[in-house]
Amino acid sequence: MPRSDRLQRQRRIDGHAVAAIVPLLALFPAWLVSVAAFWWVLVQFVYVPFPVFASVVLLLGGLLFERTVQRLVLQRLLGARTPTRSERDALQKAWHIVAQANHIPPGKFVLAVSDSDELNAFASGGHLVVVSSWAISHLSHDDLCGVLAHELSHHLGMHTLALTVGQWLTIPIILLARIGFLLQNVAHAATDTFASRSPWGVFVGRTIAGVITIISWLFLAIINIAQYISNAVGKGAEFKADETVVSMGFGRQLLNSLRIVVTSGNGERATHWRDRLVTSHPPARTRIARIEAQLRQMPRGNRR
Repeated sequence: MPRSDRLQRQRRIDGHAVAAIVPLLALFPAWLVSVAAFWWVLVQFVYVPFPVFASVVLLLGGLLFERTVQRLVLQRLLGARTPTRSERDALQKAWHIVAQANHIPPGKFVLAVSDSDELNAFASGGHLVVVSSWAISHLSHDDLCGVLAHELSHHLGMHTLALTVGQWLTIPIILLARIGFLLQNVAHAATDTFASRSPWGVFVGRTIAGVITIISWLFLAIINIAQYISNAVGKGAEFKADETVVSMGFGRQLLNSLRIVVTSGNGERATHWRDRLVTSHPPARTRIARIEAQLRQMPRGNRR
């Protein structure tokens, strides 16, 4: 059985959670411009000071840390769903073991499922834990405990704080970009319909459509850049979560899950720098080596 501390594990902001603020700095200017665009539309009907409007929009993101909102809204925004009865039974059985080992009330967190054919799981908000349907169907009870312990470690380290804020900041940016692409299509259609016989009209119409397209792609590029930064700083958070899992007593269980990832052919380090940019996790083989080293350093009686 996993060993546990006598007291409930507390959430603590570690250095990796602080480093996760960097991607937010990259997103914030684009978020500010996006919110300003929506504010401009609003003030055509009713005047609201921009600082008030922007502050309200930003503070509304705090609702994503409420369990009810995570269950009803956030999990759907992330492409997850409520577990089926059989999935819930498997998750709850493993989750109770992990929660009990850390003296944490099991009902404090929201468990959800993402439909995926890969072994995957992630944490978001203040209480949301999402596990892939494949992991629930194919992992043993012990291995599932290891995966859940890893996601709990992210919550305890407050790694999900900046991640969730970033997810909220991207919403108006993506909306504005989509509106921009819609206006681009409208501008093209209007040019073809009304200005096709006028060279000057065609020039103006295509110029407007081109400017809108460039702006829309620029907003999406900023999101990608922020994601690349998040992936870079997030790898350290993965190692830290693995260390916490070992200290919880679920190191062997997590090792088994990572070995499944290696067996599937997804445990190697990306060879090209572009591939490393889009990868949010360190190589499974590297994580396995570090966990095994940590286990060897533990007193023999505490190895599990």
